[in-house]
Amino acid sequence: MSLPRRLTAEGIGSLLLAATVIGSGVMAEHLAGGNTAIALLANTAATVAVLATLIALLGPVSGAHFNPAVSLVQALRSALSWREAGGYVTVQVLGCCLGALLVHAMFGLPLLQSSTHVRTGTAQWLAEVVATFGLLLVILGYRRAQDVPWMVAAWIGAAYWFTASTSFANPAITIARSLSDTFAGIRPADAPAFIAAQLVGALLALLVARVLFSTPGAAANEAPTRVEGSSPSLSTNPIRYL
Repeated sequence: MSLPRRLTAEGIGSLLLAATVIGSGVMAEHLAGGNTAIALLANTAATVAVLATLIALLGPVSGAHFNPAVSLVQALRSALSWREAGGYVTVQVLGCCLGALLVHAMFGLPLLQSSTHVRTGTAQWLAEVVATFGLLLVILGYRRAQDVPWMVAAWIGAAYWFTASTSFANPAITIARSLSDTFAGIRPADAPAFIAAQLVGALLALLVARVLFSTPGAAANEAPTRVEGSSPSLSTNPIRYL
């Protein structure tokens, strides 16, 4: 699959994912009548549904990363070149930010915003480490490609509820959410610490996965061989898919 086609898939997927995370938060807060638990439940359900769908739909095209932390791990494992990873990260961030703008346009909100939602402190930073660690561990450790959409979506859905940060687990989404003063927002001043925690979680997952899932000669421990012109389909090495 050509790089421009893969980047297009990553950009579209990132846009739709961010639009769902932020837009469902706007709708949920509007309809929940002040009940934060109901709003978070609706936000979670929408995110889980779209994440599973986008992974199944766009995984065969780009690998369905939608997340700079995932692309970084891919590059560290030589499953993605650093040039490709740079392109992936760029379109992921751009796509997520455009997703925030799209939500604002759909709900008749000011297009350019800056969130005032305070999300900071050791507890929330630790939560982001845990959320991203678990996400990457799922991605590095799965054995059947057909399980990936529901496993990733299920982890994120659960982490919305058991982590103090409600599981951002994605630097691109974090940046986009800092641009939206809505239910899903985060203050721009708080975003860098979240992103740092996410990257720490991703690197920890990479180290742990090498111990848990790698065996001498096993496919999961080898960088995949790409056939020129082929796509990273669901049947390829696990780390290639996500």
